[in-house]
Amino acid sequence: MLKICKIFAAALGAALLGAALLEGPATAKSPVVVELFTSQGCSSCPPAEAYMQDLAKRQDVIGLEFHVDYWDYIGWKDKFADPAFTGRQRSYVRAMRSRYAYTPQMVINGRTHAVGSDRRKVEEIIRKSQEDQADGPKVVLRREGQTLNVSVGAAAAGSAYDVVFVTFDKPHETKVRRGENRGRTLINANVVRVLKVIGPWTGQPVEYSVSLVGKKGDGGCAVIVQKRGHGHVVAAASMPFEP
Repeated sequence: MLKICKIFAAALGAALLGAALLEGPATAKSPVVVELFTSQGCSSCPPAEAYMQDLAKRQDVIGLEFHVDYWDYIGWKDKFADPAFTGRQRSYVRAMRSRYAYTPQMVINGRTHAVGSDRRKVEEIIRKSQEDQADGPKVVLRREGQTLNVSVGAAAAGSAYDVVFVTFDKPHETKVRRGENRGRTLINANVVRVLKVIGPWTGQPVEYSVSLVGKKGDGGCAVIVQKRGHGHVVAAASMPFEP
């Protein structure tokens, strides 16, 4: 009988280990989130937008391009600009106690910022973010037709966090006919079209369902778990939309 019990215990342990391996770890290090605040009316922004094209192809980074609207008065109205994106940038300015908003500005993991065209500086911050990043909740995205199912796992949390949902476009070109970039053809990648807080995360596992019906953004989506008040990012995941 003792031998049978040992065999059963060993089999049960192997089964549980196999299940754990299939499910993966409860926590994990996620890609670094790089948010570029830019405008098609800003003559200093194209180099940063070119850099974003490179960031958008990387697996260790989630690059997102937010177009602000405060350059529209110069002569070219950016059709991708949204007051909500301008509001997000200004919230970062307050949270990071900066003096002012500017373009092109990159915010890295919600913690710090740099001029978006300064590749060396941004890469340095990305590397440091990767080195200093603690394990956060595992974020899993699953699409079923026109519904995105979001699962955020359990992890240590010292305060409340927002689960932020965004959609973004595939790379596209725009011929600018007026303003500071008149005559230029701009290429933009991962341009954010939808920005929405879908719920809270307080350390316990949560699940959300998001309807994709009628939402702009043909490139894909991302979910960011971020300390409430535009604080640091503890986890993120992205998913491309198939053609």
